[in-house]
Amino acid sequence: MSASAVAEPGHPETVLVVDDNDDNLALARHTLEDEGYKVVLATSGQAGLDTFAARRPDCVVLDIRMPGMDGFSVCERIRKLPGGADVPILFLTALRDVDTFDHAQRAGGDDFLTKPVRPAELVVRVTTALQLRRLRSELHGHYELLKRQRDDLMRLGLQKERLMAFVVHDLKNPVNSMDLHAQLVLRDPALPEDARQSVAQIRTEARQLNRMILNLLDISKADEGRLTAERSDVDLAGLHAEVAAELEANARARAVTLQARLEATSLRADVDLLRRALTNLVENAVRHAPAGTSVTVSSARVDGGTEIHVSDAGPGVAPDMRDTIFEPFVQLSGADLPPTRAGRGLGLAFCKLAVEAHGGRLWVGDASPGARFSVRIPDEGAR
Repeated sequence: MSASAVAEPGHPETVLVVDDNDDNLALARHTLEDEGYKVVLATSGQAGLDTFAARRPDCVVLDIRMPGMDGFSVCERIRKLPGGADVPILFLTALRDVDTFDHAQRAGGDDFLTKPVRPAELVVRVTTALQLRRLRSELHGHYELLKRQRDDLMRLGLQKERLMAFVVHDLKNPVNSMDLHAQLVLRDPALPEDARQSVAQIRTEARQLNRMILNLLDISKADEGRLTAERSDVDLAGLHAEVAAELEANARARAVTLQARLEATSLRADVDLLRRALTNLVENAVRHAPAGTSVTVSSARVDGGTEIHVSDAGPGVAPDMRDTIFEPFVQLSGADLPPTRAGRGLGLAFCKLAVEAHGGRLWVGDASPGARFSVRIPDEGAR
């Protein structure tokens, strides 16, 4: 049996009784054996130590007053032996006083019985001590399991950080290079119109891929509590113009018109987070808007902040799915919805985190017809 082992299921637990009185030994032996315990006896402190080292009992019942080595000394030495740190030790004594009790506690005893010991009380105390030992052993096992799980999670987190570094640093540069070369090709006045449209689409897709890379990085930051909004003055009209220019080719290919109705034209926000959030929302709306319809970006001042709305005339989002749609990699389905009414993996999830980094809120409602995604950015200092 190992140093911290307990008796295996189906095997009787062993109790070592150490006492220099033969009548006490006999009583303890018969009482405990009748309850199914295996009992070993020792008539002195040294004999008790030798027997403990040889038998590794599950519990020790130890008389305090013995010639030579008393029970306190035996207990202290047992605690230093292999397997002795966690074995329950019950002291027997005819001395019922506070000083003896305190000494027993300091020596490492788990329980304290006064003589003459009633058989029923002895059984209850031994049984309780062994149950507590099993509980400690189980809790130790749970602790070790939790520790392993914590270590695995920590290792997984470090691997995720390394993956994020790879995604951002090793993929961002070639994607930006694709966009740059597409811009250079578009400057060629002799480029045929059909080729120009294809290159423009390459540039649109490259910029979308770059947004996905940055979204992945920011979602990882949010998981670690490191995504924060660095506010500055934002020209909302200019920001919308940048977003519309980026998505114009995509919208034109789908015969969708981009519109703006901006009553509020300025606010203080993190310009990069807000630009990417608005781009994701407009791109999502364009993807679901029917041909010949419009995607409209509107804004207005509200009490304590600014609201921005992105509306399309697509199939809309069912009320019971309006929270789920912002979870990563969610796609909605239903009898009245196409299976793709959702963000492409992380777009809408990023939007929610970007808005929440400002202390704001993102939700979806009806555009009558279609979906209306709404962003509320509170003023600085307001919540």
